Amino acid sequence: MGFLGFLLLGLIAGAIAKLILPGKQGGGWLVTLLLGVVGALLGGWIGSAIFGVGVDSFFEISSWLLAIGGSIIVLLIYGLIVGRGNKARS
Repeated sequence: MGFLGFLLLGLIAGAIAKLILPGKQGGGWLVTLLLGVVGALLGGWIGSAIFGVGVDSFFEISSWLLAIGGSIIVLLIYGLIVGRGNKARS
């Protein structure tokens, strides 16, 4: 998969992860893109380590599921970090 395809996969996976998770996470489309790309990398790494399947092709369902799953994990961690910072300021 090319660089632009991976960015598009990350952006869409990050947006889907934000739709799946309840609550209000901060950040615009750039944060969504970054979290999605990091999530896609994490999902690909976990998938290759556990299942022997990575994020190889844009049109494979396994790539999408791994990218979305990784994005959910990254978004949860991001929410814990950002949420903790907001509570400390209040």
